[in-house]
Amino acid sequence: MGSKRLYRSRTNRIIAGVCGGFGEYFNIDPVIIRILAIVIPGFGWFAYLICALIIPSEPY
Repeated sequence: MGSKRLYRSRTNRIIAGVCGGFGEYFNIDPVIIRILAIVIPGFGWFAYLICALIIPSEPY
């Protein structure tokens, strides 16, 4: 049984692929995560920036 890893998406991305990566990881539509990142004022953008720096890109 393989372990599931969180990556920034290379295919489903608008800025850095963070929301696309979370969508693929949790098997939900990334649009929902993008809306949550916009709706949560201040924290959403800060969390996105931190995730973009910490989460590795999806391997080829």
